[in-house]
Amino acid sequence: MNDFINTIKLDKNTPIPLYYQLKRCVLAMLESSMLKEGDMLPPESELSEALGVSRPTIRQAFNELVSEGRLARYKGRGTFVSKPKVEARFLSKLETFNQEMHTKGMMPHTLVLALEKVTGPGEACEKLKLKVGAQMIYLKRLRSADDTPLVYVETYLPYEPFSRLMDVDFSEKSLYDSLEELYGVRVSHVNREIEAVNSHKGEAELLKIFAGKAVSFVKTVAYSESYPDPVEFSVAKYRGDLNKFIVDVYR
Repeated sequence: MNDFINTIKLDKNTPIPLYYQLKRCVLAMLESSMLKEGDMLPPESELSEALGVSRPTIRQAFNELVSEGRLARYKGRGTFVSKPKVEARFLSKLETFNQEMHTKGMMPHTLVLALEKVTGPGEACEKLKLKVGAQMIYLKRLRSADDTPLVYVETYLPYEPFSRLMDVDFSEKSLYDSLEELYGVRVSHVNREIEAVNSHKGEAELLKIFAGKAVSFVKTVAYSESYPDPVEFSVAKYRGDLNKFIVDVYR
């Protein structure tokens, strides 16, 4: 803890807020790996006394880092360095979950929670341009990287044209790869909506987070140039503390 405190350099003679200077110091220690995942930070009271600043200043810096997922605060235990977030480009690049995790040097894992024929719910029927009550394939998965759950996803596909998907082992196989291999249907583009919502108890337990904690809620509709209607509709809940999404925008 002494090394942490001695590394903090605050200039009280500049107009830059002290909390922001402290935040930048902590970020610099994270980026240089001086602070690593699981490291405990000094208590606010100790930092306040050692740095000669108020506890609200310390708290504001820590609160921003907690909200950004860089730190985690546990009641009765203290403040710790969080597990780094997984950077996802799925808003700007179309690739499978397994491909993306392998690219990042992480080991993907998929737990299939359900694969069954169901009567499609209203929203799925609408998105897939099917009649209300149409038969669908329902696939529910929990997807992890390096044994850490990242996303809970429920997927719907038209049953009649893609019934052979019911025999696929989706713990090993990619959905998009299977569509292409079995039917020659290559997903060419998707439409995605993303918003922040509070997690429900069941999904929170699967994702190993507290119920009510924010997650990124993503709806996806997938299209293929070789098929006239949408081929897939999915709803996914991504852990907010371990995922961040990157989009490249060009003029």
